[in-house]
Amino acid sequence: MTPVEVGIIGLSLMVVLMFLGMPIGFSMGLVGFAGFAYLNSLDSALSLLGLVPYRTFSDYGFSVIPLFMLMGTFSFVAGISSDLYNTAQKFMGRVPGGLAMASIAACAAFGAICGSSTATGATMAVVALPEMKKVRYNSGFATATIAVGGTLGIMIPPSLTFMIYGIIAQQSIGKLFIAGIFPGIVAALLLIGTISILCHVNPLLGPPGSRTTFIEKIVSLKNVWIMLLIFIIVIGGLYVGFFSPTEAAGVGCFCTFVFALVRRRLSWKGFLESIYETVRISSMCFVIVAGAIIFSYFLTLSRLPAELSAAIGGGWNRYVALGAILVIYLFLGCLMDTIAMILLTVPIFLPLVSAYGFDPIWFGVIVTLMAEIGLITPPVGMNVFVISGIAKDVPMYSTFRAIGYLLIPMLILVVLLIAFPQIALFLPATMK
Repeated sequence: MTPVEVGIIGLSLMVVLMFLGMPIGFSMGLVGFAGFAYLNSLDSALSLLGLVPYRTFSDYGFSVIPLFMLMGTFSFVAGISSDLYNTAQKFMGRVPGGLAMASIAACAAFGAICGSSTATGATMAVVALPEMKKVRYNSGFATATIAVGGTLGIMIPPSLTFMIYGIIAQQSIGKLFIAGIFPGIVAALLLIGTISILCHVNPLLGPPGSRTTFIEKIVSLKNVWIMLLIFIIVIGGLYVGFFSPTEAAGVGCFCTFVFALVRRRLSWKGFLESIYETVRISSMCFVIVAGAIIFSYFLTLSRLPAELSAAIGGGWNRYVALGAILVIYLFLGCLMDTIAMILLTVPIFLPLVSAYGFDPIWFGVIVTLMAEIGLITPPVGMNVFVISGIAKDVPMYSTFRAIGYLLIPMLILVVLLIAFPQIALFLPATMK
């Protein structure tokens, strides 16, 4: 067999192992090890199996992942998520769809201190769903809103997806974080606008909530200053070059820890749960990254990415090629976990988009946006599964059906980013 044929067989085998239930990192590592041994030698494959995990787990730069994850878990324990929702509810709750719009705004704000989409969605579901039920929201529309809003957690920095992409693509994590700010804000505004239109057309989807006075609105702002302060310190320090991404993560983690202590919301049990959750997520990420690196060595040796780039790059219009890549991402997002999709595709597609002259930082934003869409599309819409686990009385098909309308603003944002790449690239270009 030619190396390319071996690469295709290995890729197919890895997908089969994933669907059979083998953990993503192990399936990538196993196929990568076997393929590398076949194409090179068993001794070199054994050396690779020993060196890659050591280099991955001992790399100082990788400490950004557990630190930002710990920052997010401390934020949840400190009650920042409920404070953000309550403030947004005071300002938006009285209009049709106001609680749904408040959920989107709160998800976007909480995403600024939590890098996980599922964590953002689950946190807001606990806070927002009871309030929506009180005013008789359509149940599917309520859960769909939170599932979609939760995806903003991986666009607005800090973002686990940007961290993984930056590591695999060897791009600046700091620039990726800054590049996600404007697209994340635009995504939130488009979603809020769409919800407003839907609820004015059909008021039964999201009836208006109770009115609040101007004084109540102003008083509620006292609960969100800490989120703004942490965001300004962490992302502002990153933007001006005062912090590296790892240092920014450490500072943000320390700030949220101190805030949780000051508010007397961090019990010993809560502290241990935060540590446990951080270790669990970080360990999963490290194993997946190590497996993906081994698999990428095998892919490089098979010349599959190079042959694919040559095939697509042979005279295609750059936007036609990009469109084909986005269709593949749309399809894979319906079937695969976000991290697995990124680790599998970026080593293949990044050389191609770079050859067409697209910016790797911009492509990271596009990939993250496609990952957001994948999180809410059937059959493997991870955010929908998480929300359904909390709202057990709402059928999953009702959530997926309501999500259809909310996919429109996400697709509009994809078009806007392609037509106006400076939405993502303007801020990174001004960084020191």
